[in-house]
Amino acid sequence: MDLTTMALILAGLTAIWWLMRKRRAALQEKSKPARRSRNMDTAFHAVSIKFTSNACNSAKAMAGRRFLASSAPKMPLPDCTAPECNCRFAHFDDRRTGKDRRSPFVPGGGSSSTGSYEKEQRNGPERRHEDDAL
Repeated sequence: MDLTTMALILAGLTAIWWLMRKRRAALQEKSKPARRSRNMDTAFHAVSIKFTSNACNSAKAMAGRRFLASSAPKMPLPDCTAPECNCRFAHFDDRRTGKDRRSPFVPGGGSSSTGSYEKEQRNGPERRHEDDAL
């Protein structure tokens, strides 16, 4: 065999190996379980209790409440009186509902607003007009 023939055979074998490897990777990707859209591994993954109309009073008392997933109550609830519990968890990426406006930059997490006042409370002349001239 001459050198050109050996090079062609080697190139052909390399191409076949590469195609087989790529196909195996595609098959493995297909066989993986579908990934959930929500990231359940976040530190603030939360759940709330979804219940039906015939749920027990302890489930109804927790309506609208979100729990961090790590501290959520076990199902069925300890005080559950239903003959068959149909309560489930609804999953959320975050414990907050979006209505929470606490600021991490203010002590106590209060609002960053300074309030509203009827009249100006500052005394003295404007101190910044001199800075604009520079």
